[in-house]
Amino acid sequence: MPKYKRILLKLSGEALMGDQAYGIEPQMLKYYASQIKMAVSHKVELAVVIGGGNIFRGMDGEGSGIERVQGDYMGMLATCINGMALQSALELIGVYTRLITAIEMRQIAEPYIRRRAVRHLEKGRVIIFAAGTGNPYFTTDSAAALRASELNVDVILKGTRVDGIYDKDPLKFKDAVKFEHLGFDEVISRGLQVMDMTAFTMCKENHMPIVVFDINQTSNFERIILGEHVGTLVS
Repeated sequence: MPKYKRILLKLSGEALMGDQAYGIEPQMLKYYASQIKMAVSHKVELAVVIGGGNIFRGMDGEGSGIERVQGDYMGMLATCINGMALQSALELIGVYTRLITAIEMRQIAEPYIRRRAVRHLEKGRVIIFAAGTGNPYFTTDSAAALRASELNVDVILKGTRVDGIYDKDPLKFKDAVKFEHLGFDEVISRGLQVMDMTAFTMCKENHMPIVVFDINQTSNFERIILGEHVGTLVS
């Protein structure tokens, strides 16, 4: 029996790059699709929020002379490209999906209507949220926190390339110490980067637990669904 009935999975755009410098690595796309299909097989209601950093990050635009607001909208469109790719990969393996965007683009996706999104989840469809919140200055972390709160999910699972939260960067420091469990206030007092502060504050106010884990370890996602402790829990 799964521990969680309704989950929001947050994937960064960079997760789709694999070893490439940018873009979508087909093998990574297939891998994430297979992980999502596994979750569906456990009768979990699953929503996915996907970033766009493998194509364009809004904040990167400023250095190239692109105005911040314009850059953020470009980043939102990048998440739509990733969402379409993930939708296609899922449907190829028989997973029913709905791509939902915060910016209306009827030819490729549904607009976000909360009640309709809840109905999709209840019918066993995987929802892919793209275009963030539809507003500049808000990251896809904020979109994940907002949608998770609106849809009353049980937990946000933040899939990363690191197996949890550490006191410092484990890729740079061999003596970095991993946390098994943290409170929201402890994350703030230690200055740990779990999500951006807007998203994190929303999770704190809505008592939304977050699990940060290494999604590239094949069994991790399933182990979390089945109730094992993996990664770092913030609650």
